[in-house]
Amino acid sequence: MFALRRGEVRPPPGVRPLRADLARIETLDCLPLDIDVVVYAAGAGAPSEEAYRAAYLDGVDRLFRVLRARGEAPRRVLFCSSTAVYAQRRGEWVDEDSPTRPTRFNGELLLSAERMLQAVVRGAIVLRLGGIYGPGRTRLIDRVRSGESRVRPNPHFTNRIHRDDAAGVLETLALAEAPLYDRYLGVDDEPADEADVLRFLASRLGVDEPALSESVSGPPERAGSKRCRNTRIRSEGYRFTYPSFREGYAAMLAEST
Repeated sequence: MFALRRGEVRPPPGVRPLRADLARIETLDCLPLDIDVVVYAAGAGAPSEEAYRAAYLDGVDRLFRVLRARGEAPRRVLFCSSTAVYAQRRGEWVDEDSPTRPTRFNGELLLSAERMLQAVVRGAIVLRLGGIYGPGRTRLIDRVRSGESRVRPNPHFTNRIHRDDAAGVLETLALAEAPLYDRYLGVDDEPADEADVLRFLASRLGVDEPALSESVSGPPERAGSKRCRNTRIRSEGYRFTYPSFREGYAAMLAEST
């Protein structure tokens, strides 16, 4: 197993590091031969349109140009996308067949990358991940602990997945003999009102509950209020280690004490 990274970050045990940059096609000559599975899980270097275009549209194009030139035909290609491709924001239930009409550049570019990849790689699978949390991703916990978080006056549904379950879903799809679909939502079992998550964390941390926001819209939002279903990935046999935010955040807090 290989992990391609721009920087010198040590990969997990058993994973061989490859240092390359998807923005520089000449660095991709380090790729091994006879690749069986490709998991494209690149991250944008900045929250800008330019960075998203480089990481997703341009990065996908360069990687698969190199693989095609070498005659590589991986058995499975997985692309990590995001629930940002959906524009629903009124608490609607969303699944893989729901309309995708993103209103921000990140969702637009991710959706374009999905379509480009599936047009050039037969059988490519898209995994639209919710907000990933877990070890090292403590922003929400830190905001509740510091008293910076605020509760919106109206329900605002959020969708998330623990880091370990995101990896487990990818493993399930990579090893499946014949996945049933070409698109999956990578979210846990419970789309949760943001207020419930914040109050749960406050209770576990032993701090005051977040105050009610004075604004009707609440804190600045990166994603609309929607409820994503994970029926498809469950149909592949995956069972979540952390089926809701309660189990996931409880484990994180237990590890930090």
